[in-house]
Amino acid sequence: MSESESVRKTETIPQWKQDEVDELVDFVENFASVGVVGVTGIPSRQLQNMRRELHGSATVRMSRNTLLVRALEEVDSGYEDLVDHIDGQVALVGTNDNPFGLYKQLEASKTPAPINAGEIAPNDIVIPEGDTGVDPGPFVGELQQVGAQARIMDGSIKVTEDSTVLEAGEEVSVDLANVLSELGIEPKEVGLDLRAVYSEGTLFDPEDLDIDVDEYRADIQSAVSAATNLSVNAVFPTTQTAPTLIAKATGEAKALGLAAAIEDPEFMPDLVAKADAQLRALAAQIDDEEALPEELRGVQAPAAPAEESEESTDEEDADAEQAAEEDADADDDDDDEDSGDALGAMFG
Repeated sequence: MSESESVRKTETIPQWKQDEVDELVDFVENFASVGVVGVTGIPSRQLQNMRRELHGSATVRMSRNTLLVRALEEVDSGYEDLVDHIDGQVALVGTNDNPFGLYKQLEASKTPAPINAGEIAPNDIVIPEGDTGVDPGPFVGELQQVGAQARIMDGSIKVTEDSTVLEAGEEVSVDLANVLSELGIEPKEVGLDLRAVYSEGTLFDPEDLDIDVDEYRADIQSAVSAATNLSVNAVFPTTQTAPTLIAKATGEAKALGLAAAIEDPEFMPDLVAKADAQLRALAAQIDDEEALPEELRGVQAPAAPAEESEESTDEEDADAEQAAEEDADADDDDDDEDSGDALGAMFG
């Protein structure tokens, strides 16, 4: 600890400040995840609306930056890493949700807002093609002056094509701010800007939390499916793949038993059916019905030719193996559904 930090922690501070620090410490310790959010440029009314929208899932706590720093350093346990993100107008946000869910909720709470002259464009500003609804007049010149493709058509001022009038990172001029205000274009978003979150010993930056949850879930489900197939093909039993391996082995054992005509009670119905089909196929090839027993006279040949019935053993093997693989696929689907439920809990 540096000398300046030591002095700051040991110096006497007014009681109201110490009480505020104590409350902030309690705030930090009562939530599973605590983050720092920027509140610069958010009108008071909108900030209050955002706090109400977060009620029940997250809580925003504002205070002086110096007191926020003191509280985080007093809690320690890794929370002091948030101190580097306390700069400008900020607040603490606490939640028992995971950081990914918090980030998603804060992003969803942002609302469009007008941009003022002198501000930096957060993204490209585009005036879209279409009728402005403004009657012919000097406004068409104002549009053209800021870079929009505009002209008077059918008694109204129209923008003839999408026009990028300012690129991200550039400063908004007074003329452009007036034009955007006249058109009702709100090119920026106002909301709680998450700077960092500390949760369960890990500091998360916004870039870490900005993920496509559906794509991430699909990737994990695909990995689970691939691992399951590898385990089955390598005959490596696990809790998840043992039922599939047993089903596959059962199918292969049955196919072998039928091919070898093993007289086992389990195989007998299939063996009898197979022999009956072969007999009927043979009887259908005999033209002289007098040479056949009465019960075989006039029988129709099975759908498959007689010579193919001799090769049916291989087909039965393939059918049995396919059935086992279908069972494996069904189990894979169940595993995928289970993994999807766990991620749902993870991502909120």
